[in-house]
Amino acid sequence: MERIELDLLDLGLSVGLIAVAIALSIWQQLGLQGQLALAAARTVVQLLVVGTFLEAVFEWKNPWAILAVLAVMLTIASIVAKNRIGNKLPNVLPMVWGSICFSSALTMTYVNLVVLREPQAWSDPHYIIPLTGIVLGNATNAAAIAGERLATTLNNTQIEIETHLSLGATPQQAIASYRREAIRAGLIPTLNAMMVVGIVTLPGIITGQLLSGVKPLNAAAYQILIMFMLACVNLLTALLVTRGIAGKFFNDEAQLQQF
Repeated sequence: MERIELDLLDLGLSVGLIAVAIALSIWQQLGLQGQLALAAARTVVQLLVVGTFLEAVFEWKNPWAILAVLAVMLTIASIVAKNRIGNKLPNVLPMVWGSICFSSALTMTYVNLVVLREPQAWSDPHYIIPLTGIVLGNATNAAAIAGERLATTLNNTQIEIETHLSLGATPQQAIASYRREAIRAGLIPTLNAMMVVGIVTLPGIITGQLLSGVKPLNAAAYQILIMFMLACVNLLTALLVTRGIAGKFFNDEAQLQQF
């Protein structure tokens, strides 16, 4: 069976699914029809623009263009995570940017040099952009969840932390349990996904490969690689972000600050 490609007519007919959702919202008086319509319009515009741009990048195969795409993706991911963590902490964006960049770069370097063992993959947008995009998206969630959890906890447990400090604990010792809980929270979505992948859900990467005609076992192998990548990058990102946030809550005299 040949691969089925979607044309503009097919995309137009797929709008019927959104129409059904809007009709159900109206029927049940949910008030979601405006949001559904706006979300659908943004989805179409954003993905068509991205698809057109990436098609040009894929054909061009210029390393600088690939780096520019990755830099934009990284910056947007960092801004999203920073907004979720909060705007009261000073200089959070550079810290989050550096954390996601380091963890993603380390993960992708390992995958390229140890797993794929293909130096040319660095300059092939068909590999580097999709894989890095998946890594960045998940690292963003891990940074946002872990960072927001730790910042909220530290703001709400001032008395407990100051008690530990007064008893001689260092700032790192005083918040160690809170930081561990924040890191665990950042890993929960990844661990849950790994537990049910292939049984309850078929992730986008394996579904896309199956639709494109890739053999199921090869698609499964790529999905295994991706799940391991996400476990690594998310844990490393959560570690770095929580460490950075913890440092912002204490001054040079090891005194707790509130934000």
